[in-house]
Amino acid sequence: DRLRPRLRLHYPPPLSETNSWKTKTPTKKTAKKTPRKKKNQMIVIASSQNHKIPSSCDSRLPALLDVCLHSLLALSFVSDYIRTLLEFTYLRFPLERASKLPLNRRMIRDIPHNCGDLLLHQPGVCLLRETRRGVFNPSVSPDKLKHKDFHLVFIFSPDCPPLGLESLRVDDSQMQASSYQRMGLGPHRGRLNIQSGIEDGDLYDGAWCADYKDQHQWLEVDALHLTLFTGVILQGRNSIWSWDWVHTYKVQLSNDSVNWEPCMNGTEEAIFEGNQNPETPILGLLPVPTVARFIRINPQTWYFNGTICLRAEILGCRVHERELGSKDALDFRHHNYKEMRKLMKSVTEECPDITHVYTIGKSYMGLKLYVMVISDNPSKHELGEPEFRYVAGMHGNEALGRELVLNLMQYLCKEYKKGNQRVVRLVTETRIHLLPSMNPDGYEEAYVKGSELAGWADGRYSFEGIDLNHNFPDLNNIMWDAQETAADTSKVSNHYIPIPEYYTKEDAMVAPETRAVISWMQDIPFVLSANLHGGELVVTYPFDCTRDWAPQEDTPTADNAFFRWLATVYASTNLVMANPDRRMCHYEDFQAHNNIINGGAWHTVPGMNDFSYMHTNCFEVTVELSCDKFPHASELPVEWENNKESLLVYMEQIHRGIKGVIKDKMTKKGIADAVIKVEDHDHDIRSAADGDYWRLLNPGEYKVIVWAEGYFPSVRHCRVGMEPRPTICDFTLTKTPIQRLKEIRAKGGKIPQDLQLRLRALRLRKLRATTKVINRRRESQREQQEQRRRARSIGARRSQGGDGIRG
Repeated sequence: DRLRPRLRLHYPPPLSETNSWKTKTPTKKTAKKTPRKKKNQMIVIASSQNHKIPSSCDSRLPALLDVCLHSLLALSFVSDYIRTLLEFTYLRFPLERASKLPLNRRMIRDIPHNCGDLLLHQPGVCLLRETRRGVFNPSVSPDKLKHKDFHLVFIFSPDCPPLGLESLRVDDSQMQASSYQRMGLGPHRGRLNIQSGIEDGDLYDGAWCADYKDQHQWLEVDALHLTLFTGVILQGRNSIWSWDWVHTYKVQLSNDSVNWEPCMNGTEEAIFEGNQNPETPILGLLPVPTVARFIRINPQTWYFNGTICLRAEILGCRVHERELGSKDALDFRHHNYKEMRKLMKSVTEECPDITHVYTIGKSYMGLKLYVMVISDNPSKHELGEPEFRYVAGMHGNEALGRELVLNLMQYLCKEYKKGNQRVVRLVTETRIHLLPSMNPDGYEEAYVKGSELAGWADGRYSFEGIDLNHNFPDLNNIMWDAQETAADTSKVSNHYIPIPEYYTKEDAMVAPETRAVISWMQDIPFVLSANLHGGELVVTYPFDCTRDWAPQEDTPTADNAFFRWLATVYASTNLVMANPDRRMCHYEDFQAHNNIINGGAWHTVPGMNDFSYMHTNCFEVTVELSCDKFPHASELPVEWENNKESLLVYMEQIHRGIKGVIKDKMTKKGIADAVIKVEDHDHDIRSAADGDYWRLLNPGEYKVIVWAEGYFPSVRHCRVGMEPRPTICDFTLTKTPIQRLKEIRAKGGKIPQDLQLRLRALRLRKLRATTKVINRRRESQREQQEQRRRARSIGARRSQGGDGIRG
């Protein structure tokens, strides 16, 4: 929507009875009374995809459109080719806005009526004229139409999506260039927002760069189909070593890649403004949208101290082919903060029994962090039901995760109402929390610029300039340092590591969004989570932070096998990641790792995944959803289909492993904060407030030990099968006599006789044990004294013997 030309748009006045549109020929009296419009004036109705028709126009525009479209398609000089295009444009781009603009005779003259014309200078122009003979006379040739005859002109100005250079829908084979410096700077690297490798001169550099510095260099894109080209977006070279960008350029179009027509601006060849820095995307709209198959970008001037290098995206609509979408009737568009609230409200109204919306805090600018819960009892935690969460929008410009979470809300609601057994089982057995926007301030910044113009980093950070993924406390090195200095590493806590004191101070650089999410994690006993990002196609798993802050080092957790399973579940069911023929996004080939990787082996960061694992019971992975951080709205249906199965099957993994309730033997109440340890797994978890717990595990036999303060430990052997459901392992703990005595004394009660006998027996056992220890210690001391006495005696004898010999 924000890529269309900026027109001054205002709505035409209401049609009066004397100025109404009629399909019947008026009588002569009516025609004489009809007020005539001023010369050189017409009403223009332009299209826009993301704005609603004002209520004042609802009753008028559909009728006008019907008359206009019917009249235009009835013209004898409109060829089948143009008629197909007009029908396509009409169906794809609804009427949205209106304006009064001066009548341009060139618009009339350039309406094509020859099937052989290459360029469609004014697509979707509908001319309605009012004459004394009637509202419209299709028999009149456009060459004979007079200036004063025109009363109303409809213009369908398409909001065309990108062809897909950034999202990789355009294959490398569709891109050619006049020349290039080396393979790493070839035409296939001329994609918007593509990122370069660290080393300059490798195979994965950050742009297409021509081998020569002259005005005859070009980058060519083959759309494969007749396409209505509307604009070009240009960017400079991504590199930490070089500064290269194009200042101005021309555009050429062709149907056969042999004969080229320049893009004209009136009678002169159009010159488009390019970049002034390497990263900011600049949109250049064609003066007249044009139909062709091939398009070339021809640089004219460039940075004086650099060379011809560019990254690009092409905007265009296919003429004859419709885009494949999704069968699910969901709201596929980008939602700003206000629209997101409306959508969440509509879902709760549609499914009030299984949805509940709450907030966990506010952003720096005061935007609320909304969460939707979907479950059969959404407003509270149910005993034994695991808690799941999806978090999206940590980086505001990575918008795909936000829209997928909103789509998931709608999908679960609709499918639950339809009785989809898979969804019904998921909703009734799981409490699902969906946070679509962790960084709403950043998203609003990116949303204003639009999907293709936000660049690689605009909106990534919070309003304060904080990267929220780097804003969590480093608990990894706290644990590792404690293990290195401890005499017995088994005594060092491997879970529930407390937040360091420096992080809790008022002047600590901690974003309000991060504080809200940490508090949320502490309040709800989450079991499984995924953090949705964008810009790559890979699933990463903890640890994300490396020991000693090494730049890249595989740093596995105690649950490395299960984390790899979780990552594989998502990656193997994602339609794009699972495609063996897909192209790498930037410069790293994650297919060599089956599209999963340890976070530390990629790049080190003490992020939310590690914090979730070290500070709570929750297992979390990061999903990089797409090469394009902010895909165009037209690509959202396809992206939903790519990720729908992955989103569902990942949630189902919460029901693997063991679960149960830890109760007090006497009171039968749940025991909170009981420690659950799995033998040979150096990572423990704790029970929730009601005593229930969930331990994610792969299939196998496990020895599980449970203990709590004031209770004797309990041991069970639990078997996890291959079935996608948890094994129930309940535990009953018995209080120690000392704990019972403390509780009774605290209440001022009388100590029962059985407890007195147990305490007496316990003290006797302790006395006997301490007596044995003391006796062993005394015996050891006596033996040591005897050995020292003997050693002194032997030494004295040897000394005397030596003196006799010398004498």
